[in-house]
Amino acid sequence: MQQRRLPHQYPEGRALFLTWHLYGSVPASRFPAPHDLSAGQAFVWIDRYLDTTRTGPLWLKREEIARLVAGAIHHSAQHLRYYDLEAYVVMANHVHLLVWPRAVAPKFLHSLKGYTAREANKILGRTGQPFWQKESYDYWVRDSAELERIRRYIERNPVKAGLVSRVEDYPWSSASGA
Repeated sequence: MQQRRLPHQYPEGRALFLTWHLYGSVPASRFPAPHDLSAGQAFVWIDRYLDTTRTGPLWLKREEIARLVAGAIHHSAQHLRYYDLEAYVVMANHVHLLVWPRAVAPKFLHSLKGYTAREANKILGRTGQPFWQKESYDYWVRDSAELERIRRYIERNPVKAGLVSRVEDYPWSSASGA
């Protein structure tokens, strides 16, 4: 079992950068030892691994599942009012989200991940199997310059991963204008 390494801090009035990935997309044998890297270094390592791996579950590549997750992100912002949405991207095996919380992060993450897991598993014909990795990475944004840097990072993720040449061409991202 993977050891929790991430502190979860949610200061009021701060934007949050959140990342979570599919269950089994990073095999336990691939994780660096907890004492080898800081939480930030571990995030960078995992994100690079997720962007380059072509094995493991890649269910978010399926249009109907990517559409489901992107739709749930928008629904959570517009109708449930859990957060104000700054940026997001749905990659093949992970999601990045940048928000201004209106509700506590554990509540909206539980809702968002729970709903999308149930619905995606229905689409995939799976029952009783985890969809998302339990742990999520979260980082509170310190200032407006960092907010813009993280937005660019999120929206450029599909370009960096070699999926498209222009950010606006990736349909499952805030950069697409959808």
